[in-house]
Amino acid sequence: MQYKVSTLMSFLANTERERERMDFLLLTLGLYLSWGLLRALLYIANRGKSSKVVKLPPGPRPLPVIGNLLELGSLPHKSLAKLASAHGPIMSLKLGSITTVVVSSAPVAREILQTHDVSFSNRVIADTLTAFRQDELGMPWIPVAPLWRNLRRICNVHLFAPKALDSSRQIHCRKIQELLDYIGKYSKTGSSVDIGEAGFTTMLNLLGNTILSVDLADPTSESAKEFKELVWHIMVEAGKPNLADYFPVLKRLDPQGARRRMTGYFGRMFDVFNRIINERLQVREIPGSVRNNDMLDTLLELSEDKRGADGSTSNEAPVPQPLCWGD
Repeated sequence: MQYKVSTLMSFLANTERERERMDFLLLTLGLYLSWGLLRALLYIANRGKSSKVVKLPPGPRPLPVIGNLLELGSLPHKSLAKLASAHGPIMSLKLGSITTVVVSSAPVAREILQTHDVSFSNRVIADTLTAFRQDELGMPWIPVAPLWRNLRRICNVHLFAPKALDSSRQIHCRKIQELLDYIGKYSKTGSSVDIGEAGFTTMLNLLGNTILSVDLADPTSESAKEFKELVWHIMVEAGKPNLADYFPVLKRLDPQGARRRMTGYFGRMFDVFNRIINERLQVREIPGSVRNNDMLDTLLELSEDKRGADGSTSNEAPVPQPLCWGD
């Protein structure tokens, strides 16, 4: 009797898994059919209208719906180089519903990135990077506008100026020496070293000490380990292929859950930033406290000057995203 009951439970579990698999397949099929119907309706609606034909560079013939996505393969940089050898240094691809122009010529890339950089400075933002309004506040993603110019001016004056770089040289030397000591310790015992992991840790600690005067990847600190994992998760999530980037009509659905996961990662990361900022504000209120003279102190002073000019007296953290300070 017990054997029959366990067999029945196993059968029901397998049936439930099969039902979930069928539901997923039906959902995917429904999305494809809806997309095809929408494209057909748009084609019929616009067929009689005169529209300006846009001349695009040559490129491989796209497949219906998915375009040239399959031609990218698992190593897109190699696939694009191979396609460029067949279609020329400037070619067009259809990635889902997005028309993309690929430039693989150094002289043309120089024209785009240097001579006409302002015209090409605005970029398509991946759907995952719209989490926590990064497309509106994050310096790498916002368009050329007063906010971006303000952020660039602050970074040029307080972070990338020769005086600022000279003052942080000791930090760079110390962190590089720590990396060499770490590698040397393992080499003495004949153990292998993950150079990518070690370099990533050093990079985070360099940034953390330059901006916040803390190690963001300290192996002896649990919070630092958590932050390092968060940054790694954000990098991995941002680099994954996302259907919503190739089919913008799917952005509201977030079919892969990428934006939802990224929102969680950003939220936890900015909680760490807010905690560091609030701790720094408390230290600054102590009479005779010593300034760190790092980027965070600079941003806090600029923010205090602005609050003073506006007549505000709030003691809350003025910059929830210290790397994205602005108006």
